[in-house]
Amino acid sequence: MKFPACSAIAAVAVFGLGMTASAQQMSLALDGQEASITVPKPAVSMDLAAIDKTADPCTDFYAYACGNWRKDHPIPADKVRFGRFDELQERNVYTVYALLKDAAASPKTPLQTKYGNFFAACMNDDLAEKLGAKPIQPVLAQIDGWSDKKQLAKLVGTLEDTYGTSLFYGFGSQQDQKDSSKQIPGLFQGGISLPDRDYYLQDDERMVTLRKQYVEHVTKMFVLAGDSPEKAAAEAQAVLKIETALAQASMPRVELRDPAKRYHPQPVTELQGYTPNFQWSDYFAAIKTPVTNLNVGTPDFFKGFNDQIASSSTDDLKSYMRWHVIHGSAGALSKAFDQENFRFFAQTLQGQKEQAPRWKRCTQQTDAALGEAVGADWVAKYFTPEAKKNMQELVHQLEAALGEDIKNLDWMSATTKQEALKKLSAFRDKIGYPEIWRDYSKLEVKRDDRFGNLNRVEVFTDRRDLNKIGKPVNEKEWGMTPPTVNAYYSPAMNDINFPAGILQPPFYDLKIDPAVNYGAIGVVIGHEMTHGFDDQGSKFDPQGNVRSWWTDADKAEFDKRTQCEVDEYGSFEPVPGTKLNGKLTLGENTADNGGLQVAYMAMQKELDKLGPDSRKPIDGYTPEQRFYLGYAQVWCENTRDEAARVRAKTDPHSPGRFRTNGGVQNQANFAKAFSCKQGQPMAPVNACRVW
Repeated sequence: MKFPACSAIAAVAVFGLGMTASAQQMSLALDGQEASITVPKPAVSMDLAAIDKTADPCTDFYAYACGNWRKDHPIPADKVRFGRFDELQERNVYTVYALLKDAAASPKTPLQTKYGNFFAACMNDDLAEKLGAKPIQPVLAQIDGWSDKKQLAKLVGTLEDTYGTSLFYGFGSQQDQKDSSKQIPGLFQGGISLPDRDYYLQDDERMVTLRKQYVEHVTKMFVLAGDSPEKAAAEAQAVLKIETALAQASMPRVELRDPAKRYHPQPVTELQGYTPNFQWSDYFAAIKTPVTNLNVGTPDFFKGFNDQIASSSTDDLKSYMRWHVIHGSAGALSKAFDQENFRFFAQTLQGQKEQAPRWKRCTQQTDAALGEAVGADWVAKYFTPEAKKNMQELVHQLEAALGEDIKNLDWMSATTKQEALKKLSAFRDKIGYPEIWRDYSKLEVKRDDRFGNLNRVEVFTDRRDLNKIGKPVNEKEWGMTPPTVNAYYSPAMNDINFPAGILQPPFYDLKIDPAVNYGAIGVVIGHEMTHGFDDQGSKFDPQGNVRSWWTDADKAEFDKRTQCEVDEYGSFEPVPGTKLNGKLTLGENTADNGGLQVAYMAMQKELDKLGPDSRKPIDGYTPEQRFYLGYAQVWCENTRDEAARVRAKTDPHSPGRFRTNGGVQNQANFAKAFSCKQGQPMAPVNACRVW
């Protein structure tokens, strides 16, 4: 099982039985849906119609830049949030779907056969309906046949090795924080189904109601799996009890941001000493991964896990394991499982009105399963060498601007500046797609086995991850697929990564004026680079090792300045009564602010190079104004209140409104561009400035 990753733009410290379907049958199944498919229009980089000129940019710049867009783009029924990211993502999903549909009907390469068959199996609702709960019965039978707690570790490992089923915790490879050239085994907390530990532990009316609804949902799912209503109700209570105990033992998200708190290297014998009820040697033998030393990321969690094994009956532990099999498989089973899973986790928790159509979900699932196979064909069609070359030049410009910014900081000593510049010069830039594509030759895909394909993908992914242990780090590996609309920075790799999927309007447009590009993709680049120097990234050195390279005085000043951002963003309310967590979102907020600063500097240098004509207003806006509008408009969005509450608990990113306003109100250049007077909301007297 791989560890949970942060989403981005973010630091990564940012989802065989039955009949055979012929290519002709697959084509007919798709044709039946295509009448309702609307081809998404390409996004635009500068949307003048989005601007609400009745709003005052110095009072609420987000309302000014995005007001009309938000009015004109209500949230689709199949989404909990819709923004410019989603606008582009919808387009990319459709273009990937077109590739998958063609591959399912008439593949031209072995890889197209593989991902075409995966997509075809995912689309085969008729077979899934016929099979009902049958695909999960062998897994459930193994769990039902277990009765000896001493054999629990062997069972957990066997289910992971055979089906890719992960239970209770996460285990996988990770780079050693003290020697990033090494890949070591790591153990991490997990095992809960609700979005965060707070959902189990907080006792306000909303959380109490959600837990009651969760138990009702789990009960329904057990009934669908064949249990009596009485047995299902008892099982659901057991699930809540065990997951609550695991949540209680889990480290809160804010604490997990500190690398030191998730690094506890030790021999397996030490781990075994405080978890006597779980035989780790049996687990490691079952997953065929010998381990003598490992990092236990969250030791207190495993102490709680050990206690829960002792205090729970075997029947309760079976109920917990059976639930995680059912829950993890719901989307691959019959409509009753799929819809009940959607009803609670999407509708109840996040306010989503309707489920996304099957073609869209299967497209995204195929991208997740065979992303680099699909991605190789996708970039050949949609990502030009010219776009990659221009992006490389832009990244170099932003790196130069960040270097200049570091040199000119008035709060940092020369000693720390020298170390920061060393780290910047060691950045690795990854643009568009991997240099070496992933090998899927050992992954078996069957056209008539939706559930089995997902199991085999999990096993394939898990085994690929476990095989990294003890081997050199692959510096060319990517953590996102090429069509993804996102980007990320990896502290352990010290690299910045920009998939081809985001290198399109509204983020990047070869035909638009430089100011808009610098405000959009330029800030994205600056954002990812600044992650190397946020509250997490600043703890890693140029080689990706956790090492302090700050003087004590500079670190104290840095902490003082980041606390300003904690307080500032912690005062924002996405939904009345729900405030952002300034500590949880600190890294992303620091990256937004730093990205704006260095992208603005790079834009000014580019305009100087292009000459006076480049500074002429376009559509009534100066380059500086277009820069900030370009930034704000990538964050135009609408979000359902339920989803906003979940994000406030779990998402390290601030909502679009606060990414916009929180960022620009800390920029003196913004106030100058829009003639804001000091003291107005977008030009506060005490602005925050880190980088």
